[in-house]
Amino acid sequence: MTFNHTIKSFDEFTNHELYQMLRLRSEVFVVEQNCPYLDLDNKDQESFHLLYFVNDELAGCTRLLPAGLSYSEIAIGRVVIAPRFRGLGLGTKIMEASIAGCQEKFGEGPIRISAQYHLSKFYQSVGFVEQGEPYDEDGIPHIEMLRA
Repeated sequence: MTFNHTIKSFDEFTNHELYQMLRLRSEVFVVEQNCPYLDLDNKDQESFHLLYFVNDELAGCTRLLPAGLSYSEIAIGRVVIAPRFRGLGLGTKIMEASIAGCQEKFGEGPIRISAQYHLSKFYQSVGFVEQGEPYDEDGIPHIEMLRA
């Protein structure tokens, strides 16, 4: 298997890449998690996007948000891995690449995420610490986490 990733601004996407990313996010966040919500929140245009490929097929993606767009800190959001690529350890690879991408695009600084609560231990393994109490977001327990 070959693994690689790219980071692009919204304006750098081809139509095909944009469609693949949005389809994957919809497949997991809306259909699989049975969570009807508006994924297109007008933050994509101001963000960078990490696309992670396995054998040239989109396996996962994240959204890298500048400070001030979602939180006062830099943020990572829309972390998703395609169902058929789970169990390969891609979560860690994607998050490490996303953290490095945030530092490359926005400079050093703390990074905030809104994590699904059941994934808190995973995010702790890549340096995030729980902040505050769990809360409900679209029917799914979440918790804010910070990587200083």
